[in-house]
Amino acid sequence: MSLREAFDAGRFAVTAEIGPPRGADPEAITRKAELLRGWVDAANVTDNQGAHVRMSSLAGSVLAMRAGVEPVMQLTCRDRNRIALQSDLISAGAVGIPNVLLLSGDHPRFGDHPDAAPVFDLDSTQLVRTARTLRDEGVLASGREIGTRPGWLVGAVENPFAPPRSFRARRLAKKVAAGAEFAQTQYVFDVEVFAAWMARLRDLGVTEGCKVLAGVGPIRSLRVMEFLRSGVPGIHVPDEVERRLRGVPADRVADEGVTMCVETIQRVAAIPGVAGVHVMAFGYERGVPGILERAGITPRPAVSMEGLGHAG
Repeated sequence: MSLREAFDAGRFAVTAEIGPPRGADPEAITRKAELLRGWVDAANVTDNQGAHVRMSSLAGSVLAMRAGVEPVMQLTCRDRNRIALQSDLISAGAVGIPNVLLLSGDHPRFGDHPDAAPVFDLDSTQLVRTARTLRDEGVLASGREIGTRPGWLVGAVENPFAPPRSFRARRLAKKVAAGAEFAQTQYVFDVEVFAAWMARLRDLGVTEGCKVLAGVGPIRSLRVMEFLRSGVPGIHVPDEVERRLRGVPADRVADEGVTMCVETIQRVAAIPGVAGVHVMAFGYERGVPGILERAGITPRPAVSMEGLGHAG
């Protein structure tokens, strides 16, 4: 089944990520897709992640579909004005991409072209509203009507751990009011804080109209753990996680990180309102099937790429 069908059926959904290459090699997408095929309902194809130049998400999404994996095309506000954003959204519909994930994007100063001019003509909530109006009403932000409408599912992102935490549930509620149908979160390493955030979403009625996927991933080295704790704004790695990773022999850190990821999946799956998980395992796509299997998640039903994201 497709991601949309998984949501509609109430099945625990699984998405992962495919990072496009820094080059024009289509096999770089194919190899990653083959590792995920059969285990995920869909895979995000990232959009110049970290503000580093890579193959476009649009091209990567087409290649993922050819490899038998349903894509979620990421689209950031960082690099495009509203003309280019709407053009890419229409193009995604034209080539059959069934899902789009709309987000602000990291500022260029964090990437490989720090002097590039940031655009941010729209913010992520405005982009969600623009996409829904385009799909549901066939109207551009200018008010002009289009011909055939795209048919993709609209997603957004949220970080339950970024300050001020008290604002984060309301922020996602605004995106859902603008038209987001599913949401993926930043890494969840503190399940208690995440569970409290989910409770606030339920109180606001957000989970009634939006499928929430908890972001998970393995910390496979102390170096990565230290980077996440000090170098990535908005990611919260509790002291307990550090103690566990430092409490095992050096050659067991990677395995312990995977075990903790498995435990996190099992714990978030029990939280009311969680519709699935989004697995972020950059450079470790080969390990995703094993993580899911250990967490008790079975392979996905086969899905045909034909007809996905049809216009309508």
